[in-house]
Amino acid sequence: METIKQWKNICKAKTIVAVLNKKHFQASYVLNLAEAKEKLVSMIDDGASVALGGSTTLSDMGIVDVLRNGNYAFFDRYQNLPFDPDIVEIHRKSLTADFLLTGTNAITKQGELVNTDCTGNRVAPMIFGPKNVIIVAGVNKIVENLEDAFKRIREIAPMNSKRIKHETPCVETGYCVDCDCKKRICNFTTIIHNGIKFEGRIKIIIIADEAGY
Repeated sequence: METIKQWKNICKAKTIVAVLNKKHFQASYVLNLAEAKEKLVSMIDDGASVALGGSTTLSDMGIVDVLRNGNYAFFDRYQNLPFDPDIVEIHRKSLTADFLLTGTNAITKQGELVNTDCTGNRVAPMIFGPKNVIIVAGVNKIVENLEDAFKRIREIAPMNSKRIKHETPCVETGYCVDCDCKKRICNFTTIIHNGIKFEGRIKIIIIADEAGY
């Protein structure tokens, strides 16, 4: 049964890769998280400056340790620093990185990338700033349309709040209540419709498996 499930996921991955490439992204697919890590690292130039957007997929890869121990200028947002002003300054510097590595909240079947952020330090550089953006996403991020993308984001918001220990109502309820509190993680939402403005800048690795939230 697992073989059939993997076949189905490969079909999904191939289909969305074709759509994304038509939308002027540079997309490809791999079979699993280990292959995604190998491909991702191979795409980063030696000595390049690198920033990270929050991503459980990248965390599961152990990419932070790779960047800390490799020949990279790493804008390390995962240091044990107070959020203001030190982490904010790292976020600002990350806008000038050679590479931004990140995940995405949802990919529509039309090839749109949909994301919601707490601070904006992920969605902003996805749009403009770093010379290269590499996005890694499992096939579980694929949704039918924009409406389903927004629905998916609302469904995963409580898990992300729980993961980063934000004191929000959804951590107690398990579902989004469209809160109005300081720790709210749903403050900035973006849609990247295509990659045509800076063709080749946004590269997408699709994993033919479930990855992240």
